[in-house]
Amino acid sequence: MERLSQKVAIVTGASAGIGRATAKLFAAEGARLVVGARRQKELDELVTEIRAEGGEAVALAGDVRSEDYARGLVELAVGTYGRLDIAFNNAGTLGEAGPSTSVSEQGWSDAIAINLTGSFLGAKHQIAEMVKHGGGSVIFTSTFVGYSFAFPGVAAYAASKSGLIGLTQALAAEFGPQGVRVNAILPGAVDTAMYREMNNTPESQSFVTNLHALKRVAVPEELARSVLYLASDDSAFVTGTASLVDGGASITRT
Repeated sequence: MERLSQKVAIVTGASAGIGRATAKLFAAEGARLVVGARRQKELDELVTEIRAEGGEAVALAGDVRSEDYARGLVELAVGTYGRLDIAFNNAGTLGEAGPSTSVSEQGWSDAIAINLTGSFLGAKHQIAEMVKHGGGSVIFTSTFVGYSFAFPGVAAYAASKSGLIGLTQALAAEFGPQGVRVNAILPGAVDTAMYREMNNTPESQSFVTNLHALKRVAVPEELARSVLYLASDDSAFVTGTASLVDGGASITRT
């Protein structure tokens, strides 16, 4: 049985990595999709794939820092499918890395704007629509970095992603009475372009791999299955959580 049959979902950051894998899985589970990212070509290719496999999807390219874009994604979902049930606010950036005493104010601000403010703006318009239909599920992509583990040189990334956990809790408490559930996933290392940007040598990749109890990094499809759980009615009594999907990195000291 399809776990998201007839549900309508927005997925941001859908052009690659966790977002793309999640969009594909949502479609396979019966969801009707609005996919968003900055890159139109990659979004068009994703929509073509989903439709070829029997799913339903439309795309809107844009920048999550824009409230007009957040509004536009919701309007596209409602205009195309009549409602909104699920939103996976996954778009994010590593931001300016390096010694924190050298990070520029603009680099800091960009990371906050994309990772935290962009997710807030998305949720603001998504939740307003969801409450019209009795509720829904909002999911953010946070990270284990800055929560259960710290790396030097990524302060803006860690701070912006950690802020999503507070946002998750606040929104869950505020809109739970109206049937809206809000949760965050906290991935460990996932083999994506961002991961390879952070870990661009065999030595670095080996070090990060060894941090995990499973002694490997995840593939995006593994994270997508955790997002599917939070999006579906299987998690009907789950809200306000910071859900570690980290291969045991948070408990490993070997």
